[in-house]
Amino acid sequence: MANIKQELQKRILVLDGAMGTMLQQYDFQEEDFRGERFKDYPSSLKGNNDLLSLTQPNAIADIHRKYFEAGADIVETNTFSGTTIAMADYNMEDLVYELNFESAKIAKHVANQFTNANPDKPRFVAGSIGPTNRTASLSPDVNKPEYRAVTFDELRLAYKQQVEALIDGGVDVLLVETIFDTLNAKAALFAIEEVKEARNIDIPIMVSGTITDASGRTLSGQTVEAFLASISHIPLLSVGFNCALGAEQLQPYLKRLSDQTQFYTSAHPNAGLPNAFGEYDESPKQMQSFIESYLKYDLINIIGGCCGTSPEHIKAIAEVSAKFKPRKIKN
Repeated sequence: MANIKQELQKRILVLDGAMGTMLQQYDFQEEDFRGERFKDYPSSLKGNNDLLSLTQPNAIADIHRKYFEAGADIVETNTFSGTTIAMADYNMEDLVYELNFESAKIAKHVANQFTNANPDKPRFVAGSIGPTNRTASLSPDVNKPEYRAVTFDELRLAYKQQVEALIDGGVDVLLVETIFDTLNAKAALFAIEEVKEARNIDIPIMVSGTITDASGRTLSGQTVEAFLASISHIPLLSVGFNCALGAEQLQPYLKRLSDQTQFYTSAHPNAGLPNAFGEYDESPKQMQSFIESYLKYDLINIIGGCCGTSPEHIKAIAEVSAKFKPRKIKN
């Protein structure tokens, strides 16, 4: 298998764009989410995008294909909410292993097709591990600041099940992403280390936090430097930021990160900031110019897109990335 670490030394790797943005174009309704298998399921299933890996696998494969055609080197599995904690919203905790396993298989099958067609440009699959919809550091109840909706151990066990299924399905990398609470991420990283030790394997790990606003902090209050210090005890492939901000707004925080770390760096920002309707207006050309600034200042090793980005955005990012050398790691 091609080694992603070797590829990172040669070139800037391009990550895919948004899964949700692409799925919206299909306008799937309740019956589409259900398919034949879940036709009589007692809960409403519309909006459970991870489930589409079982009920609409061709659509998921097509989206991966479009991103690879646009120039992506890495696609993310359709597993952002693939934990028992997140799936409890749909009463589908029992399906977690299957959802992750099948999502990984779909992505890996498409990646292999592209790698076989062009072995000089191997394609990779990152197992997407989202933050869950609960936070271990903050109380959801302002009247009970000491209360926690989830424990570290509950998170660890949920992430462990997801990680095992993603690895079994064939992912090349694990991506702990959209981190708004570093304690959740530490539970995920602990679970990954447990699985690696139990199976006597090594698998690269990417970590991507989320700076939520102009304060330059994560939702749980950490600065760039504090976030980095909290996760640097694990041997990571890369550390970076995604979501919440557009490429322009993210640049100063990415620079601080790049200056401080000896890991490879990544970014997959949104297509600008959302408008009054919650939609993203930044064009591929606009985003490309902001990303070019990252490249000129030698900030990045892996670059892609988050909310609002499409294959057109990734194509523009891939075109400009090809003109630059990857960021050199400072020893």
